[in-house]
Amino acid sequence: MKTILITGSSRGIGAEIARSAFLSGEYNVIINYNKSGARATMLQKELEEISSQNKDEKFGRVLAVGADVSREDEVNSLFDTAEKTFGKVDVLVNNAAVSSYSLFQDLTLEAWHETMATNLDSVFLCTKRALPRMISEKCGRIINISSIWGICGSSCEVHYSTSKAAIIGLTKALAKEVGPSGITVNCVAPGVIDTEMNKALSDDDRKALCDETPLGCIGKCEDIAKTVLFLAGDGGDFITGQVISPNGGIVI
Repeated sequence: MKTILITGSSRGIGAEIARSAFLSGEYNVIINYNKSGARATMLQKELEEISSQNKDEKFGRVLAVGADVSREDEVNSLFDTAEKTFGKVDVLVNNAAVSSYSLFQDLTLEAWHETMATNLDSVFLCTKRALPRMISEKCGRIINISSIWGICGSSCEVHYSTSKAAIIGLTKALAKEVGPSGITVNCVAPGVIDTEMNKALSDDDRKALCDETPLGCIGKCEDIAKTVLFLAGDGGDFITGQVISPNGGIVI
């Protein structure tokens, strides 16, 4: 059974990826969290309860591990725990992110650095830690979560858009570098998704976004989880260096 590690997976898209991976019966799942330990533990207990109630079905194991993935020492500790518990990490999903709104001229250097540390440094650190074992075994999947705003940019989110655009560049370059080692590196760039990050949107804003989307609705976390697991599974065998954007057509 393979092991999947999802950073920032105590809630939202990350939690749904963890849940879907576990329910597939194909993965041991590592739920990474930073400040939301209680929610990560609740998710672990939820999945363990499903396993215990369905003993005739095949499930892996699940473990919640706290780590600030913008810090190298904590990333090393996270992977040490993962490898000690499950042997190796086969699939890494770099999902951890923060977002905030600010006019560019009001954006502080502190806010800029915080966004880059969480959204971009974490991808660098976790990927660098995961690669040696993947390279030695000549297999592995790295899936980076970007955003449509990394493709086309978002007003009043220059810092967030920049971090997500950088992830796309990292994905494409790294895919070329590690492809000969049998490792795929891809990027999922969600559109507007019904997450806590978007709960602050007013009803008018939500309606406007739905009206701008050809499919006429806001996406669900499940939509992103399905895409990630497709890339993690056999369907992603010959896909690397690509940006797949489940966005309902709002960006084409």
